[in-house]
Amino acid sequence: MAAGNNPRSSLVVGTRGSRLAVWQAEWVQARLKELMPGLTVTLQRIKTSGDMILDVPLAVIGGKGLFVKEIEEALLRGEIDLAVHSMKDVPTVLPDGLDILCVPAREDPRDVLVSRDSCSLDHLPKGSRVGTSSLRRQAQLLHYRLDLRIELLRGNLDTRLRKLQNGEYDAIVLAAAGLNRMGWSNKVTEYLPPEVSLPAIGQGALGLEGRRKDRFVQALVEKLEHRPTRTAVTAERALLERLEGGCQVPIAAHATVKGDTLIMDGLIASVDGQRLIRDTIQGPASEAQGLGMQLAEKLLAQGGDVILHEIYGNT
Repeated sequence: MAAGNNPRSSLVVGTRGSRLAVWQAEWVQARLKELMPGLTVTLQRIKTSGDMILDVPLAVIGGKGLFVKEIEEALLRGEIDLAVHSMKDVPTVLPDGLDILCVPAREDPRDVLVSRDSCSLDHLPKGSRVGTSSLRRQAQLLHYRLDLRIELLRGNLDTRLRKLQNGEYDAIVLAAAGLNRMGWSNKVTEYLPPEVSLPAIGQGALGLEGRRKDRFVQALVEKLEHRPTRTAVTAERALLERLEGGCQVPIAAHATVKGDTLIMDGLIASVDGQRLIRDTIQGPASEAQGLGMQLAEKLLAQGGDVILHEIYGNT
């Protein structure tokens, strides 16, 4: 562990303690050792506020920044050299002195349904209990099927799957990326198309955060950068920042890069799913930030501003 510009013999990677978070950090650890075989890379598990408060919705306790706050503080204190985050947990505004130094290639960004009786979303019985902690998923599920009972589901990935197996829910909705990374894709009942459940901003992508002045770490991790993923996530996060959104608001966006062109879908919905405003935009991938802002403006102009005002007025 260290700061500064000189080559170092060791590096400390900070991560949340969940099995999935540790898997992601170990993946980064292995890549770094491949890039610099003589480097000692150790993991430091850090308990975050989001991991400790499991009985209330994220929207009530302050949003997704709770999954990164303590890890970022460790970075700023110099206790760790690099943080591995799921990009969908990272707020759009970072603390002074920190940057997302690298965004590796994205995993599958889609949501998936996992049901106890192998029923697809269309075939779940009326009134089925579907677990999720996400207002984004809740709104889109209710928009698609108003008869479902959406119930709070918090906890790590393995905890959520266990609760389903124990009969607390008829089905749960998760991110495909986490199941794929853990080798649990065989548990998926159905991959939900973006037309039904548009993913969260940054879903499926990792973010490697470090100190802006740490040239050694910057130079090392930039070799893992995947430019199309960075571009897509930049557009999605620009939309989120313009909408000043977080866990309190059902906002979704997903961008893809094809050649020099970026295509992005975005939506704003009411919590009950009754109103859902959706649009798309495409343009030069080099203008990802601007395209994200433009799509946000389109959604606001079509009534998204009213939905946001109502939600923020009630929080």
